Amino acid sequence: MFLEKMTLITPIIMHKRIRILFLVSGALFFFNSSYSQGKKFKTVVIDAGHGGHDDGCSGTGSKEKTIALSIALKLGKLIEANDKDVTVDYTRKTDKFVTLDNRAKIANTKKADLFICIHANANAKSSPYGTETYVLGLHKTDEQEEIAARENSVIELEENSSRTYQKITPEKLIARTMQLSAYLNQSISFASEIQKEFKKIGRKDRGVKQAGFVVLYKTTMPSVLIETGFLTNSKENAFLKSSANQQKMAKAIYEAFKTYKEKRDRVYNEIRKNSNSSIEKEEISTSGSRVEFKIQLASSTNKIEPKSYNFKGLRDVEIKKDGKYYRYYYGNTSSYNSVQQSLKTAKAKGYKDAFLMGFVDGKRVDLKEAIKLGNN
Repeated sequence: MFLEKMTLITPIIMHKRIRILFLVSGALFFFNSSYSQGKKFKTVVIDAGHGGHDDGCSGTGSKEKTIALSIALKLGKLIEANDKDVTVDYTRKTDKFVTLDNRAKIANTKKADLFICIHANANAKSSPYGTETYVLGLHKTDEQEEIAARENSVIELEENSSRTYQKITPEKLIARTMQLSAYLNQSISFASEIQKEFKKIGRKDRGVKQAGFVVLYKTTMPSVLIETGFLTNSKENAFLKSSANQQKMAKAIYEAFKTYKEKRDRVYNEIRKNSNSSIEKEEISTSGSRVEFKIQLASSTNKIEPKSYNFKGLRDVEIKKDGKYYRYYYGNTSSYNSVQQSLKTAKAKGYKDAFLMGFVDGKRVDLKEAIKLGNN
């Protein structure tokens, strides 16, 4: 029954996939240094899969819910001990049942900068083994579809499950993937770091993959789902049952987190540095000055055509080269009231970190100075 529902969620529709691949590739290229990195990293939410009356998959003497929780708590302790500037929140810290909706809601409510979902894998055969990390997207193989279906099957234990899944059509999954394209590159980057670290500790690297996981569908930040190994493989089951090995797994994920955060912090600091250093410090003549207000949507070292489909439907996006950065502006106007309305529009489209800028005769100035001159 559930597999039939998941078939409706992520079908193989080749012509749409080709179109989406083209559009997403542009988005991934653009958001190498995206607007979503324009705010300081503050919060990570760690999600231990399953729990309570939902055991997840199992092996000899093991349950997915127990292994996932142990690794999640160990990972959280490492972050708390080594990254004092980061707040760690959990979807669960005990053996309790949490709906997929509520897992995502916790991350969204906390305004997390990263969502890490931890699971263990299973297969009808005992031979498959290794780790893989997922980001949101259309599955490419039947195996990926089956894994998503199994991890999503917790829906069957929730109320109103049919109503929930009726909302997730193929079109909506595609639209959601595009809506979250600003975060997809960061999700892939973090997932890649995780797989690298797993390989360093001797785990088989099964790669970074995409599938229609509900919990990733509903979160609004860079998000990954980690399959730490197959409990249906006797050797991996024995490995993952060990507390010492769970610590190794948590440490590997932490090392990936540290690398990811360091990269993200560098981008954030560079954006701030370039944004602040470009403000014009000269004296400004008030006579005959042309005052303009714009919204900076994004700043990137990569260039993308300022077409509406690359900017979530926003039209008349302007591109300007500033040193090694391309800056993307929207809502150019001489009216401060008008640009405030445009800022609301941009934020409603998902550009949460968009901000206002003031220009006089084409040169950037302090916003307060531009407002003052605009009122003269």
